[in-house]
Amino acid sequence: MGRRVWGLCQGVSTAVLYGSLALFISILHNVFLLYYVETFVSVYKIDKMSFWVGETVFLIWNSLNDPLFGWLSDRSFLSSPQSGSQITSPEVVLKRLQALSRSGPLFALSFLAFWVAWTWPGLQFLICLCLYDGFLTVVDLNHNALLADLAVSAHDRTRLNFHSSLFSAMGSLSVFLSYSFWNKENFYYFRLFCMTLATFSMLGFFVVSRLLRHRFQNEVQLRKNESQALNELSVGQAPLTSPEKPVTLGEYLKQLSHHKNFMWFVSMNLVQVFHCHFNSNFFPLFLEHLLSDRISASTGSFLLGISYIAPHLNNLYFLTLCQRLGVYQVVRGLFLLKLGLSLAMLLAGADHVYLLCIFIASNRVFTEGTCKLLNLVITDLVDEDFVLNRRQQAASALLFGMVALVTKPGQTFAPLIGTWLLCLYTGYDIFERNSMAEAPIAAPAVPMPLRQGCFYLLVFVPISCALLQLLTWSRFTLHGRRLQNIKTLRQGAQHSHLIDVKAI
Repeated sequence: MGRRVWGLCQGVSTAVLYGSLALFISILHNVFLLYYVETFVSVYKIDKMSFWVGETVFLIWNSLNDPLFGWLSDRSFLSSPQSGSQITSPEVVLKRLQALSRSGPLFALSFLAFWVAWTWPGLQFLICLCLYDGFLTVVDLNHNALLADLAVSAHDRTRLNFHSSLFSAMGSLSVFLSYSFWNKENFYYFRLFCMTLATFSMLGFFVVSRLLRHRFQNEVQLRKNESQALNELSVGQAPLTSPEKPVTLGEYLKQLSHHKNFMWFVSMNLVQVFHCHFNSNFFPLFLEHLLSDRISASTGSFLLGISYIAPHLNNLYFLTLCQRLGVYQVVRGLFLLKLGLSLAMLLAGADHVYLLCIFIASNRVFTEGTCKLLNLVITDLVDEDFVLNRRQQAASALLFGMVALVTKPGQTFAPLIGTWLLCLYTGYDIFERNSMAEAPIAAPAVPMPLRQGCFYLLVFVPISCALLQLLTWSRFTLHGRRLQNIKTLRQGAQHSHLIDVKAI
């Protein structure tokens, strides 16, 4: 029976298996984004200084670990070794899968550490954030790098991203379920819920990574046999190429600084990461202070869940648009849409409940949808880096890490800037909310400024972000004919080195 199930699993396509890895990430990460701040502020009662210190240390670690792990993973790909010792694409993929099989279960375990109070809240906040983000970084880098390593053509990468979005949408169902278990006063059932999610994720990483490794091990062995046969035929002949000096980190950073499209992209993406995490961190706050007294609890649960699932479902449609119009035009259109919707909501005001519901949900849906498409842009940058610097193998994980080095600070800036603006304009401090909740109901003058402040924060943040992104995105040139030329050059270089891309 077990062998039959294993045989059936081996018949599953590579694209489906690749996409399923996104499921095991998203079921945990969505719950983390939604509840980690609320848990430490409202349940563990972390003080303001510890929160800010933890977020500051997290900012530094969050930025540095991506290029660090990317460099450790891909430094051997930055220069061309002697002929006959080239690293083939199946070997690169196998290396990524081995990293996923180790780091995936550890990522799930680090997720569990948030939901049980095991030390002083400030120390636990710092340790949990750094551990969780470290393992998440390794998982994300290798999963995203596979998108560039498994395929080169836009069609094949779009198909891989399609399955990833589909499984991410399935993973977002954990947000719907979490709302039923979340209770600040009784945390027991929420802990059991998180333990169930983590167990499912660990098993998923183990099974899927094993299936993919088995598939690529066969191909690696085939490549080794072919290489051995070629070496036997060329005994006594001089090598066709001479070894090159390995590229140092400083030289790589210098190459990257001259990569203009990379610089414009990370400028735009920094704002995008900030906006995505701003929406995630403050979505419950906006529901509570703008809509809680005007909509039912079930409607709030629906808005919360749909805001996590709809971006992935929307992305399935956006990917079909990308095949027709190109990623550049679709992303530009989403920036214009974000700007238009925010201006319309500002003009309408905070008293239109149904418009407010639609805007709060759509703001998150379109912002997250844009984030999902940007991995395709990074894979195009991987191709351009490969061609411009004449690499032996695309350093995909390293480039994803360098993108994160510049853009991930937006993840930490989002809660810090958001809470600071809210306190500056309304006097409302989230660290004092428990004491405010226990106090008698204040006069009507107190909640009104807070509600108006939340509304202005809700509309002016996306307006500012959209304007900055449209400005930087207009300078990005890796699209249209230039992009096609880059892909043709990369595919030609790979064929000249007898490197095959795994069929999807």
